[in-house]
Amino acid sequence: MRADIVPGAHFPDYELTDHTRTRRRLSELQGIDPMIVVLSRGHFCPKDHQQHLELAAFYPKIAVAYTQIVTIATDNILEINEFRSSVGAQWTFLSDSGRKVQQDLDIQEYTDPHHNPMIPHTFVLEPGLVIYKIYNGYWFWGRPSPEELRQDLREVTRKIRPDWDPGAPGLRENWEGDKTQHYPYKERR
Repeated sequence: MRADIVPGAHFPDYELTDHTRTRRRLSELQGIDPMIVVLSRGHFCPKDHQQHLELAAFYPKIAVAYTQIVTIATDNILEINEFRSSVGAQWTFLSDSGRKVQQDLDIQEYTDPHHNPMIPHTFVLEPGLVIYKIYNGYWFWGRPSPEELRQDLREVTRKIRPDWDPGAPGLRENWEGDKTQHYPYKERR
């Protein structure tokens, strides 16, 4: 992994093609919310399937918690769609068949020259693509469980949401006025 990819740094704002053949930027997908980015070996890996099955089961909680999730894999569009369908994923999958992310982050999995995948990682990002936590998933137990993600996302959300505690001093008064301290954190008219 590149030396500058650490907690507190900015994750690169990659632009890749999604499962619908649309070019997407990570910042566009993230918006103002926390985001989970899964860098995946791809459809051929049983560990990735298991991780994505667990994420698919966890997804209803991710969705209601104003959190985004994206999977990036070295698969082509057909394989990305097959992978996404096979695990029941409802979130965006991005194809990195050209290995742009793998090369830029220096995460080529040299132990598998046949598939030439990237070493799997899971990132928990604060808004602005700020890295909160990095999990190295080369071995399955290095990947975060849904409970670990829940704890990480609780801390990120507490940190970024001024209205985490609606009883905090001034929030009610703000609600009566310009509402800038309440999600989605802009003037409502």
